[in-house]
Order: sequence, then structure tokens, then C-alpha cells
Amino acid sequence: MWQTILGLPASSAWVIQRQIGSRSEMSADEMRPNKQTMSASSHPATRQLQTAILRSVSRSFYLSVRLLPAQLREPVALAYLLARATDTMADTAQIPGTVRMETLKMLSNGIQGAASRDVVVDLVASFVTLQKGPSERKLLESLRHCFEWLENMEKTDRNDIRFVLEKIAQGQLLDLQRFDNPVEIRALRTAAELDEYTYLVAGSVGEFWTRLCFRHVRNFASLSEDEMLALGKRYGMALQLINILRDAGADLRAGRCYFPEYELGAAHLVPPQILSEPERFEPIYRTWLEKAKAGLECGMQYSRAIPNRRVRAATVLPALIGARTLALLDEAGGMALRRTVKVSRREVRRITLSLAITFASRKQIDAIFDRATHRPYKK
Repeated sequence: MWQTILGLPASSAWVIQRQIGSRSEMSADEMRPNKQTMSASSHPATRQLQTAILRSVSRSFYLSVRLLPAQLREPVALAYLLARATDTMADTAQIPGTVRMETLKMLSNGIQGAASRDVVVDLVASFVTLQKGPSERKLLESLRHCFEWLENMEKTDRNDIRFVLEKIAQGQLLDLQRFDNPVEIRALRTAAELDEYTYLVAGSVGEFWTRLCFRHVRNFASLSEDEMLALGKRYGMALQLINILRDAGADLRAGRCYFPEYELGAAHLVPPQILSEPERFEPIYRTWLEKAKAGLECGMQYSRAIPNRRVRAATVLPALIGARTLALLDEAGGMALRRTVKVSRREVRRITLSLAITFASRKQIDAIFDRATHRPYKK
């Protein structure tokens, strides 16, 4: 979700900051005046959320946020932390699905300001001790401070955070409802349900990012806000679809099939047969690969429209890595269900370095995208 939109690998964020950030810092006339009060960001608990807790939850995302222009950092960081909190609760398998759904609904209401903070914090407390990682425990323990930070945000930023978190929580709830029995592989019924899911958990993030940038960055894009919103939505959906394609085998083994039931039926397949007969499933898989490729093209169009090289670099890198992932999945075909297909760290560094040394010029990001898509890298 958020990692796919902005979660650059830690080394990648550092390289871009070093190579591009130092040469393309945003001038004062590029940034809109900041009306946000400083009371929240100067509070010790908020500073800890922005630094130690964010860094422990995701070092790569923490470094990616530091790459951003200053006025984007707080709303992006807080939205990410809240999304991680809802995701952590949805994934706490030790708690029955019905309890997770009810608690997630209450947390979502708390984020929207429609439920008592104290009640929400008390409900979430039962999830804290069940977390394996100390960073997730600390995040859930700091939920009250997240609420306080949200309340002190500039109103427009707060409204956008609430809007995107409402969408994300809705997608997480749908996931829990649709796949409530891990011992039985269930499929989504239609392509519309898959589109709905990818929009809720990632397309909405693309819209959120777009609204923030248009509000805080002067001359953010050469295209209109409506055009960028549409492209950002499809870009986010494509990145989430790539995650689904990459993780399809693991999801099937966990009882989740995101591929539409009617498409499987047309191929005379039922979900349990996919893992045992991947060659019969492959045409369906490739159809969704092509859809993901089309969505990444929207991401490239979106990135080309951004004049500032630093923001362009942060925006385009997920598309470049996504293009390489799709090339590997395309090469693997149905066998991608039986083995892990992932872009190596070496290839990520190579893509990042190419992006940095060319200062993320429009011509060069197109060339890098073309190489990632069509030309295999030497091992």
C-alpha cells in the first residue's frame, strides 16, 4: 500500500537525497505558505512519532519521508502510521476475525472523530501484547498521540488524512469479510471487486498524495489536478495489483484468491486447482499482468508531469521497480505461483543509481522504464 507508493528502499532514498535533493531543493516560491500550526509537531510525543517510531516501523519509509519537501512530511508520515496501525490490527491472526473487524471499525471511527479516543485506545490495547515486533507494539501504544497529532493538523490536511484512512479501512474490512476462513480458498466474484479493493487500499493513496502536492507545492504538475488525480488513482491501483500478482501463491496457500471467480469458471478452474495446475491458470494471470502494465504507464505519465526533480524521483521509482517486477513475473509465468519472484537489491540499486546520476530527467526515466520492462539485467 504505502510502501508501494513511497516506500523507497533505504539505500535508494539516501542516493536520491544525495544526488538529486542537493541540486533541486525546493525554492521558497515553489512552496505554498504553511498555515499549519507548529504546536503539534513541537510536542515531544509527536516528534517521537515522526522520528523514532516511524523509523522503527519502516526505515525505508522514514528516509523516503525525509526526501520530501518539508510541508508534505507531516501529513504523509501521520497517514502512513495510522494506516500501519489499522493494517497491524487487521493482520493480528491470534484474534478472531469478527473481533478484528469490530475493533477496526471502531479505530476507523476514532480516526474520523466519530468515536471516543479513550474507548478506541482501550479496545486496541488488547492487540498490543500479541504483536511479535516491538515497533508494532510501540505504534499501537502511541495511538492516542497519533489522534492528538491528527487533531492539530491543518484542517485540509486532516480532512484528506481522514478520507484516505476511511478508504483504506474499508478495503481492509472487505478483505476480512471476504476471506474469513483460511482453510478454504475463496475467490473474489468479479473483476469489479478486485478493482474496488485495489482502489480502496492503494488508488486512494495516489489521490491523497496528489491532493497534498497540489495544495502544498506551487506548480506541482503540468497537468490539471483532475487529470493527475485520475492518473494517481490508476498508478496506485497498479502498484497494489503488482503486489497481488507477486504474492498470489502465498495468498492462495492462505485461503485468498484475488482473481475473479467468473474468469476461473470460464477456464473450468476452481481456486484450489490453481496451485496444482498453474499452466491452466496462466492465461488469466497474464491478463492481469497486462492490466498492471497499463496502470504503470499511468504512473509514468503522472511522473513526467512533475517539474521538480526531487518529487519526480520519489514518485517514479516505484513505477521503475514495478516494471522490473512485472518483467520477472512475465518471464516466470505460472511458475511465479510456486516460487518467490522479487527484484533483487542489486537491481534496485542499479535502477536507483541510474535515476540519480541522470537527475531524474524525463528522457532518462523513460529510458530506465524501457530497460526495466524489456531488457533483462545481467546477473
